[in-house]
Amino acid sequence: MTSSAPDPRALTLVLASQSPARLKTLRSAGVEPQVQVSQVDEEAVEAAARETYGELDADQVALLLARAKAEDVAATLDDCLVLGCDSVLELAGEQHGKPRDAAEATARWQRMRGGSGVLHTGHWLIDLRDPDDGGSGATLGAVASTTVHFADVTDEEIAAYVATGEPLGVAGAFTTDGLGGAFVRGIEGDHHTVVGVSLPVLRDLLAECGVRWTDLWVTA
Repeated sequence: MTSSAPDPRALTLVLASQSPARLKTLRSAGVEPQVQVSQVDEEAVEAAARETYGELDADQVALLLARAKAEDVAATLDDCLVLGCDSVLELAGEQHGKPRDAAEATARWQRMRGGSGVLHTGHWLIDLRDPDDGGSGATLGAVASTTVHFADVTDEEIAAYVATGEPLGVAGAFTTDGLGGAFVRGIEGDHHTVVGVSLPVLRDLLAECGVRWTDLWVTA
């Protein structure tokens, strides 16, 4: 009697993020994840980690929060793969997430314009599949870092951009796939990282769980 390979159609990827950009990126790549937003208190998680381990680099913060989100959602699920992500902008040695308000977004852009920053996106993948279905039980993560060069935008452009509300909903206060695209002069690294999920990094993490990237493709 021969055993059959796990049916790739039974694979379920759960995205532990409310980011429309991450969801759109995965869908554009042929993956249709389920979405379950984590209830993690990011500031509390970061504060607890700093109290225990001391100062954290920007990439460490991104991975820490990605893991917290994935674990929070995974605790309520089974028989699936759970992906948590988080992005942190490193600018002149300082770490930035989403701006708290329009004033902070404006000040951020006044500092960023004409300069460069590094956007770190942490990824954490948890394999909750049954071992009989090929589940590995793995819990693992990785960070993708991309250098972003910003245009020398005017005060008027900054005010107009902040007024749209877009910068308030994203780490770093900018997008490349939305209204902010014209304000980014160039990117060094995987452009998907800036959107919030690096597809090459996710592919590598899936491979470590024994899952082929193409097994997640949704086909008619």
